[in-house]
Amino acid sequence: MLTGQRFKLRNSALAIENVNGVRLRVTVPTRTILKVISGSLDADQMVDVLWDDKQVRMFAVDLIARGTEMPNRKAQAERLPTKR
Repeated sequence: MLTGQRFKLRNSALAIENVNGVRLRVTVPTRTILKVISGSLDADQMVDVLWDDKQVRMFAVDLIARGTEMPNRKAQAERLPTKR
């Protein structure tokens, strides 16, 4: 499952944006960071991603082939000094 993962594009990719019910083809530029909000690993499927606070759809295969997965930024527990 790709949901929640972030990718940084190494190459530009095509996406579809829905504007007032009209589907528009847009090019997502290189070095853009995208966050998958719904989608699976099935390369034939489309995934919904967030790009600059807007939702667009793109093929999972494009995201995987043209992007580099970025590690999740999880908060790490602060370690308290141990008493000796």
